Amino acid sequence: MNTIFKERKIVSRLFAVLLSALLMVPLLSSCGGGSQKASVPPPVDDSVGRTVSDRQTEAKKGLGTGQKVALLAGAAALYYMYNQHKNAPQEGAQGKYYLSKNGRVYYRDAEHRAHWVTPPTEGIRVPESEAQKYRQFQGYNGSATGRDLTGITSSAAPAL
Repeated sequence: MNTIFKERKIVSRLFAVLLSALLMVPLLSSCGGGSQKASVPPPVDDSVGRTVSDRQTEAKKGLGTGQKVALLAGAAALYYMYNQHKNAPQEGAQGKYYLSKNGRVYYRDAEHRAHWVTPPTEGIRVPESEAQKYRQFQGYNGSATGRDLTGITSSAAPAL
């Protein structure tokens, strides 16, 4: 009978060591270095507290007194801003803009975080000859009708 008790004692000790090791696995795995590739942070919505766009002030400065202008707001202004920045070489607010599949425009900062772009509420004044290509979009000269930017994606944009 003595031998059976010793075997149970050995088995129970091995079982306790095994359970202790299993309980240590989550602790040790969380202390690891993690993956070497950093993940991209979630997008940032910059629509709150937005100031007037630099493009708008540039457009106002360049307009002559006799030149006809159109006011672009909403989707028309957003598409205008996208077209102005889509081939920019640098990153950031004054850099390259991307058009997402859901019809929103964004740019990436130095940390590759996406920032949604919103047009100024007062609109953008653009020479009428240049604004003609935005006539079909919502916000052209204050129009509430027209199309939005969904389904326009012409080139592959980086994943959000």
